[in-house]
Amino acid sequence: MPQHLSGGKLKKESSTTTTTAAAVAVASTAICPTSPPPLLMRVKIRSLVQQGALVCIAVTVCVLILNNLAHGHGSDSSRDKILKISPRLSAVHSWPERAPRSLNRDYDPPAGGGENSLLGEVVTVAGTSNRLEGGGGGYLEEQRQQEEDDEEDVDEEERRRSLLSGFVATATTKPSTSLDDIFISVKTTKNFHKSRLDLVLKTWFTLARKQTWFFSDTEDPEYQKKTGGHLVNTNCSASHNRRALCCKMASEFDAFLESNKRWWCHFDDDNYVNVGQLVNTLADYDPLQDWYLGKPSIRAPLEIINRDNVSQRISFWFATGGAGFCISRSLGLKMMPIAGGGKFISVGEKIRLPDDVTLGYIIEHMLGKKLTVVDEFHSHLEPMRFLNTDSLARQVSFSYSQYGSEMNVLPIPGLDERLDPTRLLSLHCLLFPNYHFCPT
Repeated sequence: MPQHLSGGKLKKESSTTTTTAAAVAVASTAICPTSPPPLLMRVKIRSLVQQGALVCIAVTVCVLILNNLAHGHGSDSSRDKILKISPRLSAVHSWPERAPRSLNRDYDPPAGGGENSLLGEVVTVAGTSNRLEGGGGGYLEEQRQQEEDDEEDVDEEERRRSLLSGFVATATTKPSTSLDDIFISVKTTKNFHKSRLDLVLKTWFTLARKQTWFFSDTEDPEYQKKTGGHLVNTNCSASHNRRALCCKMASEFDAFLESNKRWWCHFDDDNYVNVGQLVNTLADYDPLQDWYLGKPSIRAPLEIINRDNVSQRISFWFATGGAGFCISRSLGLKMMPIAGGGKFISVGEKIRLPDDVTLGYIIEHMLGKKLTVVDEFHSHLEPMRFLNTDSLARQVSFSYSQYGSEMNVLPIPGLDERLDPTRLLSLHCLLFPNYHFCPT
């Protein structure tokens, strides 16, 4: 083949090969475009994840806000409904958590409010809301109509309950309390039979002969006869130490359990007991419930070392025995495994404290029941001269004491002070003027 022909042929074939390769490259690029770098892909994925997380958080916050608003509205509605049903519902005023529970009258109502201060505030706020929401008399008329409907519903419910109460009254009604439901124990000692028991036997004992028992530390035929066989020899020591006091209290408690009475009321031999008012006071409480009634002589709960763990301290309230206290049978039965059968003495020895403090320890600390303060109990630790003499008939117990030459007694007229230095004879005459020794 000639050379010039073969060279042209080679050029032509080279040109054709180049063109074909370019076409294949273009086609390949069109079918499979070039992938982005891996770093760029990771950045895009991270951004998408962050955006998704932000959206989830925003949705969660919105749901929580809506739930809170709905709950708050429901709570306000429930409170308003309760206040409508119980118009005399009063505010429970805050007091220290460890304070003894008490009747409402033991605490002062908030200034300017009185009994229904909480209700007054709610009504005022509701009235302001009505004015702000503006409106006209139509809205108020709807509110009045709603209140009337609610009252009708309440009346209907009350009628239903009254019909049912006839069938279940024996199971739900609080038991009535009479003098025969009370076991009254008086702690004394042989040294005070003459000087103290004679005064008790002459006054308030005459109103509760069958219900009152005297717990002493010796046999005394004279006073066994005077008390009508109600003098108990506990065989405890005649001293005034911790163990002797707990020994007598243990005897009182066990005697109460054996009596099957609904109430146990303890007093000291220097107390005057207003028997009728004692019965009236106990009538306000259900003996089938746990009640520890009395009055503390300290302004703060007693704090002691925990004998089970000396690195800890415990605190509790107790009713002072010098003013008297009362315990329901329901609570007494709960105390029995701890304090019955003489175990009371062991508890007192463990905490190394007197009888009334040991009782408070058992009830408040071991059983978790609270003292209910009854202000009408009074001990010799109080200044008797500050008692309102116009309210003596409403008090439950009184006492007296002597500090040197000064007598801590009630400031009441009556018998000559030489005949009645304690003023308890005069008190009895004030309450029951027909007794033979009372002045005419």
